[in-house]
Amino acid sequence: MAGLYFEDFEIGRIFDHPWSRTVTETDNVLFSCLTLNVQPLHIDAEFAGKTEFGKPLVNSLFTLGLLIGMTVNDTTIGTTIGNLGMSEVTFPNPVFHGDTIRARTTVLTLRESRSRPNAGLVEFEHIATKQTGETVCRCVRTAMMRRSAA
Repeated sequence: MAGLYFEDFEIGRIFDHPWSRTVTETDNVLFSCLTLNVQPLHIDAEFAGKTEFGKPLVNSLFTLGLLIGMTVNDTTIGTTIGNLGMSEVTFPNPVFHGDTIRARTTVLTLRESRSRPNAGLVEFEHIATKQTGETVCRCVRTAMMRRSAA
């Protein structure tokens, strides 16, 4: 599906994204090391085994990136100009290797751009849940979206 233009969004519209993704140990270790986040809670099973979690936690920024990525095909692919910001980012429950993540998006606000007549701002609420139904990530994202030529 191609991304949607500013005019295609409605406040309150909900997208239950069809993509799901099982997080692997490789995902977590590679992402953590590539971003130089060598927190042993993410990359050292022996260390993590001695924590209250008993096993490695998936890097929260991987979880956030996965959440945003899962929303792109239904909302912004090819029609976004850029992300303007993310706020209210929370991680209320941990993600572990083997958890399967799903995403849901709600359109919160719409506003025409004051500086770009070819663009509008869409504020999304993105929520990731894992197979247990627990929310593992939530964020509010503002994207500058192209307006339709029509």
